[in-house]
Amino acid sequence: MDTSSPAVFVNAELLSMHLGKRVRAVIQVVQIDDEITKGKSTDEHQLAIKGLPEISLMSYVEVIGTAETNDSINAETWTNFGNNFDAALYNQLCQLANGEFKGLFT
Repeated sequence: MDTSSPAVFVNAELLSMHLGKRVRAVIQVVQIDDEITKGKSTDEHQLAIKGLPEISLMSYVEVIGTAETNDSINAETWTNFGNNFDAALYNQLCQLANGEFKGLFT
């Protein structure tokens, strides 16, 4: 596993704290338009993911890329997480990874 450029776990609320940095987020895909995929973050806010996925997208996908704005990520990597995913649990992970257990994730 490459640890030279870690990606911070984020939801839409936390994205603004990491602008210009490498992040990872899970979204529920809502709409795909050209090179922008719109989805619902694990905290129920909308995110726009820029870039073309190299895979057919399932309902839930993890995206790793650069946080561009408060609501957009420029994607490098797409990973399908299937059609059944516990978004609330992932959202708690995001809170812990940016809060009291931040040291474990950086």
